[in-house]
Amino acid sequence: MSIFWISVIGSSALAFCLKLFGASVPENWLNHPRVQLINNLIPIALLSALVAVNSLADKTKLVIDNRTAGVAAAIALLIAKAPFPVVVVGAAVTSAVLYRVF
Repeated sequence: MSIFWISVIGSSALAFCLKLFGASVPENWLNHPRVQLINNLIPIALLSALVAVNSLADKTKLVIDNRTAGVAAAIALLIAKAPFPVVVVGAAVTSAVLYRVF
């Protein structure tokens, strides 16, 4: 058996064990205020990291290009309290225009 299949089977077993033990955590542990706060902040942190990596990285290099300008336009529109479709279209148009110009 190759190292690839060992890692696939090991990862699958680990994921199964995490899911099994995660479902058996006592409810009073999950209702703790600190756990609730962390649980509410994890998706925000993960999404922020995903946006940062996808807009600032090109393989192993840090770049500032049209994607960064699109994110900046989206942030500006969010601060201006624009509706979500306007934010998405504004970011896309900003990024596309700068891509075509440069």
